[in-house]
Amino acid sequence: MVVQLCPGRTALDLSDACVRTSLAAVVPAALVLALCLFSILWVPPFARPLTNAIKSPFRCFLTLREAEALDSEEEKSGDIVVENTVPLWRTILLSFLALIQALVWSAAGAYNIITNRPYIWTGIAQLLIAATWIYASCKPVFWPKPTIHFDLFTLFVLHFVFGIILLGGALYEYEVFGVPLPPQLQFLGLIFNLIAILVVMTVVGNMPFELPSNRVKKEDIYVKYSPEDYATMWEWITFSWVYPLITRGSNMTMSEDDVWKLSPTQQSRPVFIKFSTIIRSSLLRRLWAANSKDLLLDFCLTYVSVIFTYASPFFLKRILDAIDTPTAENRSQAYIYALLAFLCTLLKAEADVQHLWFGRRAATRMRVELMAAIYDKALKRQDYSGIIDQDKAKEAADKKAGIKAVENPTADDPKAGADVGKIVNLMAVDANRIAMMVSGAYFIYGSPFEIIIATTFLYNLLGLSAFAGFVVLLAGWPLNSFVTKRSIRIQKGVSASRDKRMAVLNELISAVKFIKFFAWEDRWIKRVMEARGVEMNWMVKARINSVMFTMIWTSAPILVSLISFFTFVYQGNQLTVSVAFTSIALFSMIRQPLGVIPAWIVQILQTGVALKRIEKYLEEDEVDEQVSSIKKACAPHIDGEDDTLSIENGFFKWNEVPETPEENSKAKGKNLSRISSSDESATAVDSEVTSIRSSPEDHRFELKDISIRFPEGELSVITGPTASGKTALLMALLGEMTTISGKLTISKNTSKIDENGFMHSISYAAQSPWLRHQSIKDNILFGQPFDEERYNDVIECCALRPDLNILEDGDDTEIGARGVSLSGGQKARVALARAVYARTKYVLLDDPLSAVDSHTSRFLYERLFRGPLMANRTVILVTHHVELVLPGTYYLVRMLDGCIDAKGTVKDLRAQGILDHIAQDSTADVKEEEPVAAIEAPIEAQEDIAEAETSAESKKKPRKLVKDEHREAGGVKWSIYNAYLKASSYRTWFMLGLLIACSQSLGVIEKLWVRQWGQAYGDGADLGPHIMATSVLIENEALMNGYVPYYDHRHYSNNHFHVNASGLNPITLPDVHEHPLFYVGVYAMIGFATAIVSVLSTAIQYNGALKASRSIFHKLLTGVVRATMRWHDVTPAGRMLNRFGKDIETIDTNLASSLSAVNSSLATFAAAIITVVVFFPIFLIPAVVIGFFYRLLALGYLKTGRDLRRMESNSRSPIFSGFSELLEGIVTVRAFSAEQRFLNDLHDKIDVTTKMWYNFWMTNRWLLLNFDALGGLAVLTTTLLALSGYVSAGTAGLCITSAMTFTTSVYWACRFWTALELDLNSVERVVEYLDLPQEPPAIIESSRPPAYWPSSSTKEGLLTVEDLVIKYAPELPPVLHNVSFTLNARERIGLLGRTGSGKSTLAMSILRFVDPVSGRILIDGIDISKIGVHDLRSRLTFIPQDATLFSGTLRDNLDPFGEHEDSECLDVLYRVQMLTQSAYQSQHNSCTPSRASTPDIASSVTSVAVTDVSVESKTTITLDTQVSAGGTNFSQGQRQLIAMARALLRRSAIIVLDEATSSIDFDTDAKIQATIREEFTDSLLLTVAHRLRTVIDYDRLIVLDAGEVAEFDTPLNLIQKEDGIFRTMCLKSGTFAELEAAAKGKAERDTTKARA
Repeated sequence: MVVQLCPGRTALDLSDACVRTSLAAVVPAALVLALCLFSILWVPPFARPLTNAIKSPFRCFLTLREAEALDSEEEKSGDIVVENTVPLWRTILLSFLALIQALVWSAAGAYNIITNRPYIWTGIAQLLIAATWIYASCKPVFWPKPTIHFDLFTLFVLHFVFGIILLGGALYEYEVFGVPLPPQLQFLGLIFNLIAILVVMTVVGNMPFELPSNRVKKEDIYVKYSPEDYATMWEWITFSWVYPLITRGSNMTMSEDDVWKLSPTQQSRPVFIKFSTIIRSSLLRRLWAANSKDLLLDFCLTYVSVIFTYASPFFLKRILDAIDTPTAENRSQAYIYALLAFLCTLLKAEADVQHLWFGRRAATRMRVELMAAIYDKALKRQDYSGIIDQDKAKEAADKKAGIKAVENPTADDPKAGADVGKIVNLMAVDANRIAMMVSGAYFIYGSPFEIIIATTFLYNLLGLSAFAGFVVLLAGWPLNSFVTKRSIRIQKGVSASRDKRMAVLNELISAVKFIKFFAWEDRWIKRVMEARGVEMNWMVKARINSVMFTMIWTSAPILVSLISFFTFVYQGNQLTVSVAFTSIALFSMIRQPLGVIPAWIVQILQTGVALKRIEKYLEEDEVDEQVSSIKKACAPHIDGEDDTLSIENGFFKWNEVPETPEENSKAKGKNLSRISSSDESATAVDSEVTSIRSSPEDHRFELKDISIRFPEGELSVITGPTASGKTALLMALLGEMTTISGKLTISKNTSKIDENGFMHSISYAAQSPWLRHQSIKDNILFGQPFDEERYNDVIECCALRPDLNILEDGDDTEIGARGVSLSGGQKARVALARAVYARTKYVLLDDPLSAVDSHTSRFLYERLFRGPLMANRTVILVTHHVELVLPGTYYLVRMLDGCIDAKGTVKDLRAQGILDHIAQDSTADVKEEEPVAAIEAPIEAQEDIAEAETSAESKKKPRKLVKDEHREAGGVKWSIYNAYLKASSYRTWFMLGLLIACSQSLGVIEKLWVRQWGQAYGDGADLGPHIMATSVLIENEALMNGYVPYYDHRHYSNNHFHVNASGLNPITLPDVHEHPLFYVGVYAMIGFATAIVSVLSTAIQYNGALKASRSIFHKLLTGVVRATMRWHDVTPAGRMLNRFGKDIETIDTNLASSLSAVNSSLATFAAAIITVVVFFPIFLIPAVVIGFFYRLLALGYLKTGRDLRRMESNSRSPIFSGFSELLEGIVTVRAFSAEQRFLNDLHDKIDVTTKMWYNFWMTNRWLLLNFDALGGLAVLTTTLLALSGYVSAGTAGLCITSAMTFTTSVYWACRFWTALELDLNSVERVVEYLDLPQEPPAIIESSRPPAYWPSSSTKEGLLTVEDLVIKYAPELPPVLHNVSFTLNARERIGLLGRTGSGKSTLAMSILRFVDPVSGRILIDGIDISKIGVHDLRSRLTFIPQDATLFSGTLRDNLDPFGEHEDSECLDVLYRVQMLTQSAYQSQHNSCTPSRASTPDIASSVTSVAVTDVSVESKTTITLDTQVSAGGTNFSQGQRQLIAMARALLRRSAIIVLDEATSSIDFDTDAKIQATIREEFTDSLLLTVAHRLRTVIDYDRLIVLDAGEVAEFDTPLNLIQKEDGIFRTMCLKSGTFAELEAAAKGKAERDTTKARA
């Protein structure tokens, strides 16, 4: 069009006035026309689906208003109001200026049309311009809005560009061609046009994108709230909205509140709510639907950026040509080109910043969506905590049967039934990997485009021979794809082995107390190191693979260029300097994208693995919506729902991982015989093998044929022997078991409230209490509103008042993770108080009485179960204390082997005579009832006095048990660098330094050789490079993953070639025309040397990294395991796991590459500076100035970025520790319907960590933009200096390219330095754990006790305690004061006292968990503080309250060191009643070498059991029974029994039992007591007891009170002592007569023995 209007000109020939005017008119007019058309465009109905499909990816996923609305909906705050008034002055200014412009241009146009008839077009063009200004004047008046007008802004920018062209063109013609300037009026008009445009552009550019609503205070925007949403166009273009954060960061060490909140469109809650409404067929599609707009914009802007990248070399060539042939026209053109090149740099920087911002925003959102989805799923999915690792079971079974393990290619594929470690990993590693992939995705679409551009240029230079080189790439493709495939397999292996190591660590950290009791630290360290060894092997494989990758990708480009040159010369062409250089530069440009493609293919495939793992997990089975309050909230509520808790004909089993259909089909395909129907991986290998392999025995439990309806508002009791399914019944009622058939009704509806003010929902207290890491008060409230009166009643009735009075901080005492700072009884009562406090109609209590002593249980029964707090509530209580609670019980259920043995109201059962069978008649209790009441009154009175005293004391701030996580401030200290360098050995780094020097010098040699080659042609060729390779940005995180080779900057810094024909040439080289290949050969050698150096340095660096990983991990592990008990009590497990997880992973994968990246970018920087100084010293002047600004920016960025990253890694800990805490207590959380609260809590935590992460990347973008601008400026100054005629073209080319290298290497040095500091932050956090307070040495060689120590044959006291004083920490008050006593060998001693009186502490001090402040403990004459703790603990046995089992077989649990025969192990199991007579005998006989017959016997036993319930049909247990982590597949009673068996096997001279029989029914208990009497006769037995009947026939009793020995005598003497503490306890227990009789019986037996 323009061509026709201005004859004889091309459309872009700006030297012509006509073309300039036409463009200035046509382009803006076209824009306005398009805007008008789009605003009135009507789409016919049939085309709407199509337009919607096109529009949908570009729709905004979540607008600011929508996000705020979603957020306020949750918080129930009022409506959102936005102040929409438009400032009047703005409207007037805009439309007035636009109107004047329109009038002036119309006038000029009319004048031109009239005066200049032949060229009427000029006038029309001016009228068109006027028309666009009319649009601009109407828009703000008729469509006013307070936010930015994008259309006007675009229009003004176009006018501005063309205004410059119109004015500049006139000046250029005047300067170069001497064309006279336009008439004065016209000239002034052009100047004023520009000024007016600038004014309106500034005004529009200062309008914000969005206005703050009434939820946001204006003055808080740069402080509390992110300015991102409210920024103006100019702030956005310059990214200056980030700057306040950077100034804040450079002036102080920031804390969490100093960082502004995320924009609501990025916050977890609104994003997740919106994300969960998206329903697509796969997770990938859901993610796309939620992030398509950002991803598409990222995609488009990447291409814009690539185009500008290639534009600056294009201008550079023009500039050098201009210097070469200096004419006035060329010179002025060169200046214009220099400015254009600068402009391109700026535009490229802008495009980069914007596309990286869109990508990062999508990544942030995805991370949030995935993390919240994983958490949300955890709240809804079935609880798989007791599941055994089937693969391990199979392996163990195979080993036993002597079958070699078969390498299973799918072994590491994602499986369902994820355990805690894996779920935490999904959140920590996999979600992050997907986010990283997205933020770095632009590599994938940018690379092919770059390759196409470079290839086109190459074809122009070399013709077809350019493609000869690409044959190499095709040939190398299979090798490459092999390496790629292998890396996927390795990645899966690394993930799976890391999961396994984390699982072992998780088990170790959660049971560390137990491991210390038994002195098993060494074995566990070994066990973790074995898992770590497997992981390290995978990592070595990964590293070798990476080295292979590096080899392929460094040598490929060299081969490519070689072969191309070879064919080129072979065809008889002359390889001149200009051709050689330009093609070498182009080949090295292709090198980077070609290298990126395979690396990213690996990256994509690995992300695919991560996505699959998450997807698999998100598809796992969920609980019914009756159970999950989150699901219920979404489901419609049906009125008339059953308001009861009932089960009809229910069959239930524990949750199992569902079997995948593929596995079945595979199995059937090979006609294999399955062994056990429900064991997914126990498929035999071949039918012959079946006979040898023993199937892993797994004891499974089912509830059969359950029909029950609990009466409303009454107390129902569930009882039955150990492992009869009492807890299972509660679980079934809570909906936590898999329902095979039958109907379960749970009435859960928190919004529905009955006439007594109770919600229709459940509260639950589990058997092993699950407490959160909060204060006692917060644990009891559990998110319910605080009602002081009710709260005090609950404290009172749950017998917590005396405990709170003892605790210094009362109910503000912080409980450690898993309730660590409380005793077992206190934990149980806090959990009970939580269940009672909630105003729920149904209260389910799992054996809360077993963990407390007898008179506390009596108190609980009378005050709580019969008291007002439980009135009108349906209480279901599991207990063994049937006689105690029977008088108040309305309904009773007796379980036996998973069936209901008897059920009914107590009256009916008594009438049928079944009751006597269940419990001794309740008359015994009635007799004792009156005196109890009389005795209790004075105690209460005392308590009231105590209460008055405590309230009088002023409340002081509670001490924190768990200190906040430590965060380093300031730079990383040298000691940290040193710690890492030392761990990876200094030698490694010395060699790396040499190699980097080699690599840089090879770069210089390469340049010199090419110059020599150019001289050989002898025509004084002095050509600059035709094209200059850019340094392409690499997002360090994405590529430095350790599994993806990291392409070093060394390869890009050598592309700036330069020839200088002057130079001495002492050696005569062959003639270039006859032997061109000689030159090619030398060039190839240099290239290959570079490649070898590169591969070597990668290998050495990896070797060093592995060394460091090994030593650091081992030190960390031993440090943590051997740390004092106190340290473990105050440090949450999440914090330790975070060190072992994320931080160790960083050290494993990123650190070494960060270090070498810093080294090489610094080396490149040095090389660039030296070049410039040698050739072009004048550049040093601007360089110093620019350098100063660089330093300013870099320092601000480093300080801020460092703080943000440190806070990010610290704020990540609570997410994971809270998450693993939630997974452990998921049943409780669901029972209380508290899921939504936990989810909200998580949203807040995610927001904190995300705001750190996101703002860190924003500061990074700000740095990038500023550095690019400075870099452009440096190049511009160099170019202008070069143009001023100081240097020849060749040198000018060298200097300009070196200036470019200089700027990019500074940027990268800065980026890598930060990355390195952040990675070292991990080392810093690990080093912090290397010098923890350690326990006394395990073994003191100089004083090891004799082998027989401690000996039961000692005559005088075996255990002597003298004036013992114990404190838990120097600043705390003593727990035990001056305790002294002596115990003799073979005595049985009971240790009694109220909860919290110091019983457990005394027991712990005998094992030296706390060293005495003064006093000492002697065992068999040796002071225990003088020998090593390992020697001490391995000779004593301690059986703790909460028995912990470890994953593995039952045999591993009994005898981890394999010191005993199988028969001995079976023997102890039988003696503690874990095996029935028949099972024991059958297994005992089969203890002969072959063990294959076990399953048959097992099945025969079970078949007998079905016919007659009374036969003890315990699920068969063998030594090979698998135990899941924490022993969760055994009931708590069974775990206690196994712990007893363990002690029996050790046969120590001193055994300490801590409430060990609390979770066992009385029958089993009686049997165990008998076992203890018979079996432990050779040992001194010290029992910390809660049940008086346990210790009433012991030799002597110690009664502690408030940390002092109150009474110490025989049971008979104590029970007869008037007003004695022990006597009071016995009276309160309600079985005084029985106890007294037992004590007398014991005394008589003793006298007979003495006589005998």
